[in-house]
Amino acid sequence: MTDQPAATSSDAKSSEPVDALVETYHTVGDLRYTATSGRIVLRQEVFTDDTSDGHKPKAELSITSYVLEGTEHARRPVTFAFNGGPGSSSVWLHLGVLGPRRVVSGDVGAMAAPPYGLVDNEETLLRHSDLVFIDPVSTGYSRAVDGEKAKPFHGFTGDVESVAEVIRLWTTRNNRWMSPKFLAGESYGTTRAAALADYLQTRYSMYLNGVMLISPVLDFATIDFTPTNDLPYSLFLPTYAAIAHYHGLHGDRPLRDVLDEAEEFAADRYPWALARGNRLSTQERAEIVAKVAALTGVSEEYVDSVDMRLEHIRYYTQLLRHQGLVVGRLDGRFTGHDVDYGRERFSSDPFLNAILGPYAAALNHYVRAELGYSSDLPYEVLSRSVHPWSYSEFENTFVLVSDKLAAAMRANPHLRVHVACGYYDGGTPHFAAEHTMAQLRVPASLASNIEFKYYESGHMMYLHEPSRLAQSADLAAFIRASVS
Repeated sequence: MTDQPAATSSDAKSSEPVDALVETYHTVGDLRYTATSGRIVLRQEVFTDDTSDGHKPKAELSITSYVLEGTEHARRPVTFAFNGGPGSSSVWLHLGVLGPRRVVSGDVGAMAAPPYGLVDNEETLLRHSDLVFIDPVSTGYSRAVDGEKAKPFHGFTGDVESVAEVIRLWTTRNNRWMSPKFLAGESYGTTRAAALADYLQTRYSMYLNGVMLISPVLDFATIDFTPTNDLPYSLFLPTYAAIAHYHGLHGDRPLRDVLDEAEEFAADRYPWALARGNRLSTQERAEIVAKVAALTGVSEEYVDSVDMRLEHIRYYTQLLRHQGLVVGRLDGRFTGHDVDYGRERFSSDPFLNAILGPYAAALNHYVRAELGYSSDLPYEVLSRSVHPWSYSEFENTFVLVSDKLAAAMRANPHLRVHVACGYYDGGTPHFAAEHTMAQLRVPASLASNIEFKYYESGHMMYLHEPSRLAQSADLAAFIRASVS
């Protein structure tokens, strides 16, 4: 890979913040492209007595874009990508699967040792679409400007509006209104993406060609284990069964057989039993307890003691307790040690423990050494400063954005949706995603606009090399199909 820095930048203080972007030129395989990295200023028009006082700087957002050379840019697809959290930077999609460079992190059982490494990503989505990676406020290098508060950005509406403004600015400044446009979000980034599809359409009349939902959650009722909400217990059960299978608790049965049995039970008999409560006969309850235990790999005594309801963190702490291990929430293939094995909930997710180091090291090196952008700010891979995240728009109800995606699809019948799920993802389970999309209020004629892809991996399925290759091909095919 070659790069030729065209400029340098720093975070020199000034009374009026200005865009600080650096262009560099690179190749990966047969692709030649321009990378632009740095921060752009977001402004808000201020009024006094109905009179405009101009556009006041509010925040500086870090972005990295990749534009292929030698193409008709105005008509080439462009994908705006971000991760979730809330509080996550875009580093995971950027250096994990979509960008032209990717981190060498290893995978479960064979994680790379520090200081890790970077290699060309021959399967980059740049072959099919220009790319823009966005770090929401307080993640990456994105910050509120001096004198302004970050809190207005730390919530559902402020987040959607600010990311939408970045998309509008980049599209306008780069003359890309006539380009096919896509969103790619992961985890809470899918919540953001669904809301953005509707917001961009209604606020700026910007219609999209496609939305890529990677490890999605569009209805928080499917993942929030709260009193009186039994839905997650059923929707997580097939994932528990898959994780138990991965750890050898289903013998030599094929994974698909285990999933089929678990999904059938989770769709019918299990939610029926939970709804029956103390109306179950002694025999009926014993049968349900035995079935849940057999599928999930924990003892009947444990299932009975938690009233047949396996909360996810408690389950990941319990499953391999007899081996002195806990399993990862976001990727159940990963295991780790804890401070003791009498606790109800593990002290940390062994999956995050394994991957934070490689991605943080790779990004901090890459942005300076190869993209030519320097900043003394810490690059916030996962920021805790955004919490508590505001969901004031959903007071006394669960967060729901599937209705916004449905509204966007009804208004724009050309909008296509790609849903990517990992079978071992214990944060946003595949069965929950299927449930949510099945409830999408769109006409039957639009059902073919939605596609599902599955991988034998976790939340960040691209850590698993066969899944990374398959996912790269699936995303490329989705882009091609959406613009053909």
